[in-house]
Amino acid sequence: MSTSIAALRALLVSAALVLSIPVHAQQTAAPAATTAPVKVVYHMSEGIPQASRAMNNIRNHLDADPTAKIVVVTHGLGIDFLIEGATNQMEQSFAGNIGALAARGVEFRVCNNTLVSRKIDASKLAMEAKVVPSGVAEVARLQANEGYVYLRP
Repeated sequence: MSTSIAALRALLVSAALVLSIPVHAQQTAAPAATTAPVKVVYHMSEGIPQASRAMNNIRNHLDADPTAKIVVVTHGLGIDFLIEGATNQMEQSFAGNIGALAARGVEFRVCNNTLVSRKIDASKLAMEAKVVPSGVAEVARLQANEGYVYLRP
């Protein structure tokens, strides 16, 4: 009897292995192409050096994935590159880069709390900038409600 139990056990193990092959092969197949664009929020709060890095990152990001939906949310010192006349560390204006990225679909959002606390009039911002009530709340909303991936350059 023990020989037939051993034979039955071997048969069951063999059958299980054979049945698992198609499932495993299906799981390792290339993933289907997604149709939805990747949505990314770039969070900026550190000033001009961070903005310089971010502009390069965003341009490279869009070169690699032109369908990406990118929103830049700024607060604190992070709004500085969006203020009229702002330049990078090499005295190059941000205006051209902001306009070029906006033309590629990038949105720029500025924290109203920062504008109020720093006494900056919204009319002094780049025309591409949109004021939102709170920068940190906007980052949280985009992540929680709209499925944005968080990046901090």
